[in-house]
Amino acid sequence: MYRGRAAGISGRVGETMIRFYNGKLLTMDGELQVQESCEVWVDRDRIVLAGDAGRVREFCRTQAEKAGKDGAQAEISFEREINLHGNLLMPGFKDAHTHSPMTFLRSYADDMPLQDWLYKQVFPMEAKLTPEMIYHFTKLAVLEYLTSGITASFDMYVEPEANARANLEMGFRTVLCGTLNDFKDSIKTLEGFYRKYNQYHPLISYQLGFHAEYTTSEGLLRDLAALAGQYRAPVYTHLSETTAEVVGCEERYGSSPVKTLAEMGLWEYGGGGFHCVHVSEEDMDIIKEKGIYVVTNPASNAKLASGIAPICAMLEREIPLAIGTDGPASNNCLDMFREMFLVTGLAKLREQNAAACPAEAVLKMATVGGAAAMGLKDCDCIAEGKQADLIVINLHQPNMQPEHNLVKNLVYSGSKQNVLLTMVAGRILYENGQFFTGEDPEQIYEEVKKDLQVLQA
Repeated sequence: MYRGRAAGISGRVGETMIRFYNGKLLTMDGELQVQESCEVWVDRDRIVLAGDAGRVREFCRTQAEKAGKDGAQAEISFEREINLHGNLLMPGFKDAHTHSPMTFLRSYADDMPLQDWLYKQVFPMEAKLTPEMIYHFTKLAVLEYLTSGITASFDMYVEPEANARANLEMGFRTVLCGTLNDFKDSIKTLEGFYRKYNQYHPLISYQLGFHAEYTTSEGLLRDLAALAGQYRAPVYTHLSETTAEVVGCEERYGSSPVKTLAEMGLWEYGGGGFHCVHVSEEDMDIIKEKGIYVVTNPASNAKLASGIAPICAMLEREIPLAIGTDGPASNNCLDMFREMFLVTGLAKLREQNAAACPAEAVLKMATVGGAAAMGLKDCDCIAEGKQADLIVINLHQPNMQPEHNLVKNLVYSGSKQNVLLTMVAGRILYENGQFFTGEDPEQIYEEVKKDLQVLQA
């Protein structure tokens, strides 16, 4: 049983040196091989050691030599030592597409046709939002991410300052995504956000993005392509999510959303498409050629009856893939375990092939794939020098036994109940069912209730 001391480390990122020992390790750095009896040492926000007893001895000897103590072993002082008791240490999951503040619409307007859901329920409520409400709703989402072992989100929503402030105060890592469209923001505003939030704080970054082809005029899209060229930056958007979206684009431009946007020059420096459910062979060839990341959102696409993305065809083309939850208004939970199972389960169903889309590929999508799609190059795996964004999985649970194959256990039988600890940038934010974000969860829930009363008045 896991017995790490249930006290959170104090407020500033990377203030202590932490040792994880006597555990299994899944680095996600190359092969998916679970290593036994390993240690991981974290100094401030970085991983400084990862490996077995031999690596520990080598590290200590190197440190001693640096200190001028030839033949000696360095004395390493830890603020905290966590005995994993054989549990699994691995990189945190990356939620590569979400709308965190939409927690306020969870279960508010379900079991409705998509257009009614959007235009009669979602949009009218969103029109009443204030930045302070977005700030509270984002904090609620962060709590949920932590319980699911998610260590970073790729968040597309308005009012990025409220979003950034909420995430930073909680100690959570987020990549903000532009929401440019004909009704909100401008190229000048987007450029300002890009410059500001990429220098804001190590936990916060920003990627150029627009809502979708069908909400953004051609002139605005071409101006965005020019901006992306100026900064040599990738561009992200909702892409080919529904049949209606594809048909509408073909009527407007004579080609699919993928081809249309590519011809406008949006992806000269790569980028990403959220959903990509209704893509043709030609579309996938373009996606591959342009280096576009596909972020699949199976729970949302199933719940809104949008369809099942052709994941296996993308895997065959070696298109880079990641996984997102989408927003809590259309999912309705921010749970990477459920998403992983649905990615593989729905792919098998679509292909009528139980061997399709193996667990190993899906786990890569949920970790290293998400980090790559979001531009988080230092957060993808457990390796020395990388950011300490990691999680501990409780293997002493019925759903994780027996341990024939831990990777398959994670994808096919794992759940949030197995997440013992979530660390972001060297700071433990969730452990043994308790939050250590510097925030009182009950106070967050209360603020959300107050905001909802205002919205529903």
